[in-house]
Amino acid sequence: MPVATAALPGVPAAFTGRDEDLARLMPVLDPSAGSDLPVVICAVSGLGGIGKTALALYAAHRAVAEGWFPGGTLFVDFRGYDKDPVTADQALLTLLDGMGVRSSDLPQTANAQYALYRRLLAEERRSMLLILDNASDPEQVSPLVPGTDHHRVLITSRDRLTDLDARLFDLDVLKPEAAAELIDRSLRLSDGSDDRAAREPDAVAELVILCGLHPLALRIAVGMLRKRRYRSIASLVGELREAEDRAGALGVRPVFEVAYGQLAPEPARLLRLVCLAPTAEVSGEAAGALAGLGLEQTAGLLEELATSHLVTPVPTGGDVRWRLHDLVRAFGASVVAGDADLRAEGEAARERILEFYHRWTTAADDRLNWLPGMPEPERFADVAEALAWLDGERTGLVGAAQWAREGRHASLAVKLTVRLTRYFDWRRYYDEWSGLARIAQEAAHRAGDVVGEIDAWDRLAMALREVDKPEEAIAAHRHCLALLQAVGDDRRVANAWDGLGLALTVAGRFEEAIDANIRVLDLRRAAGDRRNEGNSWNHLGIALHEAGRVEEAIDAYTHARDLYEAVEDRNRAGMAWHNLGNALMDAGRLPEAMDAYGNSRVRHREFGAWYHEGTALWALARAHEAAGHPVEARTAWLDAAEAFARADATEEAAEAQSAADALT
Repeated sequence: MPVATAALPGVPAAFTGRDEDLARLMPVLDPSAGSDLPVVICAVSGLGGIGKTALALYAAHRAVAEGWFPGGTLFVDFRGYDKDPVTADQALLTLLDGMGVRSSDLPQTANAQYALYRRLLAEERRSMLLILDNASDPEQVSPLVPGTDHHRVLITSRDRLTDLDARLFDLDVLKPEAAAELIDRSLRLSDGSDDRAAREPDAVAELVILCGLHPLALRIAVGMLRKRRYRSIASLVGELREAEDRAGALGVRPVFEVAYGQLAPEPARLLRLVCLAPTAEVSGEAAGALAGLGLEQTAGLLEELATSHLVTPVPTGGDVRWRLHDLVRAFGASVVAGDADLRAEGEAARERILEFYHRWTTAADDRLNWLPGMPEPERFADVAEALAWLDGERTGLVGAAQWAREGRHASLAVKLTVRLTRYFDWRRYYDEWSGLARIAQEAAHRAGDVVGEIDAWDRLAMALREVDKPEEAIAAHRHCLALLQAVGDDRRVANAWDGLGLALTVAGRFEEAIDANIRVLDLRRAAGDRRNEGNSWNHLGIALHEAGRVEEAIDAYTHARDLYEAVEDRNRAGMAWHNLGNALMDAGRLPEAMDAYGNSRVRHREFGAWYHEGTALWALARAHEAAGHPVEARTAWLDAAEAFARADATEEAAEAQSAADALT
């Protein structure tokens, strides 16, 4: 998955040679300028590595400095030329996250997410700039275009996106004078006394031609020159000419070959291996896992590669991630593919990073599911730490899980997908969840891994249920049950029936759902599984409540509440209290409903689940209003507004505040 960031990435320090391009682009970006387009879109196209992103970011920083976009900026890399480019739906989730919509605020279905996104953009009267970087297809970006003309969209792509109603800007290589200036400025930037470019104008002229006037190749050449401070530019020109003769090709590859050949063995090995990472941007920790090295040693090697412009540091909060241009990744992958020993080394690296991701995802998942009395999970002291790690590694985790398509990695990738279930549910990434579950199911089936296939079908069914596809979820749960006949695993059988009961409830097939939940209860009672027995009572209560059997639902919710309280599962206890309050409300038992909502609020507050606390207070306020208690209702509305604000649920907070104001 991509990351949408409101903090614009930086621009290369020696950015130069684009004055004419900026002169064309900046007036179109200016929100105060008139336009004959309903939405102003600028699409910058050109060769890979030619500087499209650098130009877009330079223009964006300049526009922000001019005060053109008080509503903020959002940047997303679509990785359009990777094996698995980012889809519009995936980018939408990260754009919403960048706009402050996350977790429980996020609508479940894609249609609802798009509707919220468009509404937020329409309501934001201050101009915003969306930078949609590295797109390969109009379908990646067109659903994300705002519907109003006061925002601006800046797209970069190697292709001319002629199907978009956009102002198209074709970016060419640098002019010889600008390329020579880039070399001179870059050398002087690191060492003010480095005057080699001024002393060797003929060698500089040859170097820029050998680099094809291509900015990425030029920066890598500068990286080599900085390392060989007391050697002439002409000496590098000679090496590049030899590499060009060996390769029998022009362009950037000879530059990559010489730069790679000048690396010491350890940084060269790390470069090859990070080129095999599941995504173009990795954490230092993930890079270390690929290479089987410690963090400190890995950081030093990455910094060395950064001085050669083969990787780029990307500050993220208090940490640094490392990004590779896709041309560099393609070069590194080709080096590995061309040598049997390096291919074996690469496969071992992929196994290591899968094991790394699985180990820490398991620990994070254990923390998300932890209850008093359970063993303490590795590494993560609390839920916030676990979620922060999962958020930071999310792109790599999803990319690695997609390796399940490759038979040799299927088993670990399927396990990784299973362990991501709670996280995807927590963050409401249902489409991503269902996509990985489908990949895992198909991979496990091909590998003959029946247990893995059962787990994948189960996770797929859960995701389908959450995106309001109950009939497909029912079919998936039935696949689980059919496969389980050959396995005989009572715990998994109970889980499959439990999921089936929930899907039947969502589908409105209440009597079937009730029967399924009763069957689950019998299985879990027989196993002495008290916590999951609580889940069964809660799910039975939901089915009974939906079927109109309110008193029976109250009894079921009460059983669920008592079991959750007994095992100290405060989070689920809060949900059972809330469900009980809803049933009591429908039964006209208002004082008992108020007590239930109050207990729900307390449990969620203990767990730090602010959004759920807000919903409990919302329901409590409604109950007080129904009972004719305006003072108590207003207090509950105000408390709800505070809880929603803590959860960054601004819309709900505003509605609760408005309800409180109406009672003054």
